[in-house]
Amino acid sequence: MRRLRHSLRWALIKAAVAGTTMVALAFLIPLGLMVQQTARDRAFTAAERQAAALGPALAITTDQDAIARAVASTDAGAQGRMAVHLPPAGAGAGTQSGAGGGAGGVASAPGGTAPGGAAPAGKVSDGSGAAAVAGPAAGATIGEVRALAADVASAGGQGRSFTVEVPGGYALLQPVAVDTARTAVVEVFVADGDLTRGVATAWQVLSGVALGLVAVSVLVADRMGARIVGSARRLAAAARSLGAGDLAVRVPVDGKQAAGSPEELREAGHAFNAMADRVVQLLAAERELAADLSHRLRTPLTVLRLNAASLGEGDAADATRHAVAQLEREVDQIIRSARRAPEDAPAVTVGCDAAEVIRERVGFWSALAEDEGRRWQLAGADRETPVPVQRGDLAAAVDALLGNVFRHTGVGTAFSVDVLATGSSVIVLVGDAGPGFTDPEAALKRGEGHGGEGSTGLGLDIVRKLAEATGGDLALGRSAVLGGAEIRLRLRSRPDGTVPARAGRRRGRGSLFAR
Repeated sequence: MRRLRHSLRWALIKAAVAGTTMVALAFLIPLGLMVQQTARDRAFTAAERQAAALGPALAITTDQDAIARAVASTDAGAQGRMAVHLPPAGAGAGTQSGAGGGAGGVASAPGGTAPGGAAPAGKVSDGSGAAAVAGPAAGATIGEVRALAADVASAGGQGRSFTVEVPGGYALLQPVAVDTARTAVVEVFVADGDLTRGVATAWQVLSGVALGLVAVSVLVADRMGARIVGSARRLAAAARSLGAGDLAVRVPVDGKQAAGSPEELREAGHAFNAMADRVVQLLAAERELAADLSHRLRTPLTVLRLNAASLGEGDAADATRHAVAQLEREVDQIIRSARRAPEDAPAVTVGCDAAEVIRERVGFWSALAEDEGRRWQLAGADRETPVPVQRGDLAAAVDALLGNVFRHTGVGTAFSVDVLATGSSVIVLVGDAGPGFTDPEAALKRGEGHGGEGSTGLGLDIVRKLAEATGGDLALGRSAVLGGAEIRLRLRSRPDGTVPARAGRRRGRGSLFAR
């Protein structure tokens, strides 16, 4: 999961979620607010229609029974949400006897009728629900009253409709002209629930749509990211394989596997394949050059072998013939390795006994040491010490280290070789009584050593690469016993003594060069 959080695929998903969320909010929030406002307008519009439905009845009569029946016939009146505030009888209006007077009669409000045709002092309900006694100019009221008497009087006096807030909702006050001189007021109650009816469902639907959009965007981004990440991972895997030595690896840039890959990654794949082809060509040219150069050494080696054969008997003659024979074997091995393609090599090759190789090489250099009067010492090479290095590579490395002692110190300078074996590594210490290294860092840089005429500056670099091929290292310092330079070669050991064959061939090709 932690790896996914830092991947390109996860970044694309987060970008898709953020972008879709912002777009959804930008559209759905205003849409939700509009739905809420529409529900509010719908409730008040319905109340206005209910109030307008009483207009014809009030225009015909102001009889309380008739108006009560008209109120009960409406939806709001049936639910107890409508009231009609009738105007008092005007001075110029005609009167009729009886409770069922005509349009110009005065209907008695609950609580009695004032004598002489005066407006009754009826009881009406104020906004708080308590009964308030109407003034002398008040008329009869039919239905449940929720608005204040002052608001009713204001609506009738101004001749326009408006809403007032009452407990539990709003009251719509709609004035209706009864005749040219009098105006009735129709009150319709709009509950708070009517103002928000359907809004919660609309918000839920809009939220579901938003979540659906985010889910679809995540799915699309994940599919797109999978194709992009897949192409990038194939390119990275091919690069790792090429770095590990698989020269035949290529990145698919056409066909089904590369379908859906971005054009930029396809261009990167073409560039990688071209680079791999160029690497193969360069390595082939390098192998041919190494083989040709090594083959050119056969003529002078043949002359050296003939001259060594004519030296006669003696330790020096035997050592010279042995060195020429070894040099011929090294040249033959280089030619065979250079001619062989990397993919034809075996996967692993067996290592060698480091103690045996070191004893052999120190014995070889001991003859020259006796001729130059050098005291030497070998310690720790009396037991088997397996290392995952080819025998020829280790021998070349030891020759490079001992050759440096003879090349960079004066005649008669003593040297020592110590072999230390631990559970996980083998350490070879080569020390001398010479002046030591003036610049250890420069001595380890390839081609920068200054060993005089005939030196290539490659000896210590070859030894370092041999150590690093096993997971070890090479370090330069000062000998605590002899006082001069000390080189520490650390080789990581393996129980089976195996080493990759490709690494061994590289060391074998470079073992001709000494610092």
